Amino acid sequence: MNQQAPLRWGILGAARINERLLPAIVEASNAELVAIASRRPGAAAETLAKYAPAKQGRVRTYDGLDALLDDEDIQAVYLPMANHEHAEWALKAIAVGKHVLCEKPMALTVADIDAIEAAARAQNVVVMEGFMYRFHPQHARVRALVDSGLIGEVRSVHASFSFIMRPARLYRLAEGVTRGGGAMWDIGPYAIHSARWCFDTPPVAVTALAKYVASGADITTSGVIDFGDGRHAHFDVSFEWARQSSYTLIGTKGGVKCHAAWQLPEDEPLVSWWTEDGQRGEERLPAANHFVLEVEHFCDCVLNGKAPLLTLEDAKINCQTIAAVLQSAASGRTASLAN
Repeated sequence: MNQQAPLRWGILGAARINERLLPAIVEASNAELVAIASRRPGAAAETLAKYAPAKQGRVRTYDGLDALLDDEDIQAVYLPMANHEHAEWALKAIAVGKHVLCEKPMALTVADIDAIEAAARAQNVVVMEGFMYRFHPQHARVRALVDSGLIGEVRSVHASFSFIMRPARLYRLAEGVTRGGGAMWDIGPYAIHSARWCFDTPPVAVTALAKYVASGADITTSGVIDFGDGRHAHFDVSFEWARQSSYTLIGTKGGVKCHAAWQLPEDEPLVSWWTEDGQRGEERLPAANHFVLEVEHFCDCVLNGKAPLLTLEDAKINCQTIAAVLQSAASGRTASLAN
């Protein structure tokens, strides 16, 4: 039997997220890391040495992003660059026929995602927004509990994502929200995405409040997303609150909580639930590396012609919702998402 050749990857940038993604590409069963590039001289080689030392001498390192795109041996790129650069470099990668896994957010405007979608269709390549959390099995367990009817019809969701900003991460506040800086563009996509996934229908309006720093970046944003018919998602994201990465669903008969949506590979996930008639449950699930699962899913889609779990239409709705959050926070008024 012929074994299928792995998908050959390049990493377009030496960002901190490589701490998780670079080893995930190396570990994935259907992926091969070919090269990593950075605009900072020596940074690509340093990143490889730090996160995959066994691959030194076997993975190419480039001091320039275009050099990686010109490498014909590379079939797919992972794009972990600054938020405002995602659309530009995704389009450059697509133009030379590379498949693209782009770190969230896919882009800062729906128009940019439209352009990415058109280019991907023209070049017949796969493009997916990198929400690694969706590939952790704990979320399938949450969905199964909801689908079983245990908590009735979901009417409310509360998604909380926060951590105390450390000096090494201050770059997240260097740019204002129009350039993709701040909590909403950094961790807000997770809160919005998980809330939308819980309801599985598009939102219709957003009301939000934010606290800003001098650069124009939000350091804390909270709000309510209206999904119609009395269904609401409450969210909060912050760089000055204690660490949280949870979401809770409240239905007509009970509730379900995912206690840590961002799991480390060695962590055992905890999902708890309760019902109106007094039942309670707490489930410890097996540890899993959702970064590896995300990479393997993307590779499977490319190698076997499958549709990605996370579509570009999904990316557009998430982007549109984030834009509405920022609009509401800036204006002090509810922002409509109605078409």
